[in-house]
Amino acid sequence: MSIYDDLVATDNMVEIPGGMFRMGSDKHYAEEAPVHRVHVDTFLIDKTPVTNRQFKIFVRDTGYVTVAEKIPDAKDYPGALPHMLYAGSLVFTPPPRVANLRDWGQWWSFMKSANWRRPYGPKSNVNTLDSHPVVHVAYEDALAYAKWAGKDLPTEAEWEYAARGGLDGAEYAWGDQFTPGGKHVANTWQGNFPIENLNQDGYSRTSPVMAFPPNGYGLHDMIGNVWEWTSDWFVPRHEADAPKACCVPQNPRGPREEDSFDPAMPEIRIPRKVLKGGSHLCAPNYCRRYRPAARHAEPIDTSTSHVGFRCVVRPRRSP
Repeated sequence: MSIYDDLVATDNMVEIPGGMFRMGSDKHYAEEAPVHRVHVDTFLIDKTPVTNRQFKIFVRDTGYVTVAEKIPDAKDYPGALPHMLYAGSLVFTPPPRVANLRDWGQWWSFMKSANWRRPYGPKSNVNTLDSHPVVHVAYEDALAYAKWAGKDLPTEAEWEYAARGGLDGAEYAWGDQFTPGGKHVANTWQGNFPIENLNQDGYSRTSPVMAFPPNGYGLHDMIGNVWEWTSDWFVPRHEADAPKACCVPQNPRGPREEDSFDPAMPEIRIPRKVLKGGSHLCAPNYCRRYRPAARHAEPIDTSTSHVGFRCVVRPRRSP
C-alpha cells in the first residue's frame, strides 16, 4: 500500500529518502549562513519544474487567471497614476551598457501584457515552449496549481535537500566543480552579465526542462534555468546549528510571515518567500546563486520571466 494519496498523480515525481543534511553555506552570501543540520522526512518531488504544457492543462481545466494577467487594484497602490496600473510582469531586457550592477532596474522592464502565455511581451507566445518551465507565476499562482494537482510547494529545507542529490556539503548539485570536465551541466549565464551572453550552454533564456543531466536523485534543473518558489518566508539569516543531535530541527517550516518584510523598504509591506536554485541569469560576475545553498527573497505578488516552481507530495498522515 502506498504511503501517499492514491488519487494524486505521482508518475513524474521522485521519492527522496528522508535524512539529515547540512543546510546552507558559510562560504558565499550572508543570507546562506550559518550551516546548520536539518532532518527531513521522506517525500516526493517533481522530477522537473512545472512546464508550460502542464500549466496549460491547469488553466484549461480551472479557468485560472494569474496575477500578471490581472489589472492591479488602485487601492493597493495609493498615489499611482491610473495609466500606470496595467496587467503585466517583469521581463529581462539586456541593456546596451550598465553603470551599476546593484541597479537591477537597468535590465528588468515591467512589460504590459507579459505573462505566462506571452513570456517576452505581447508579441511572444509559448506555442513552441511547451517543454520549458512556466514563468511569470507569482506565489499564489504556484500554490493554486499545486493545490489543484493535490500537491504542495516544497519547504526550503525539502528543496535544498533534494537539490543536493545525496551530495551533502558539496558546492553544486553535481559535485564541487562548476563545469566538470569543462562541460556546462546547468542553464546559467556565460559572459559579462547583463550585457554579454556567450550562450556556451546553448541557451540565452529558458531551456527545455530535461536539457541538462539530472542530479543524484534523478531531478532535473534543480540548479539554473528558473528560480523556484518554496513555501518558507524569507529572513536574511538561517537559525544557528543545534548544539546536540537530539535538537536538530525536523521538517522545519521556516520563520514567521511578519519577519519577512524588507527592512530596507519599510514603506512596502509585501511579505517575501524564499526562492531557490538560481536561474539562466546567474553569472560568475553577478548572482553566483547556482548552488543548492543559495537563496533569494521574492515578494509574493511579484512575477518575472525567470521564476517558476515545482511541487511535492508528503506521506499521508495516519488516521
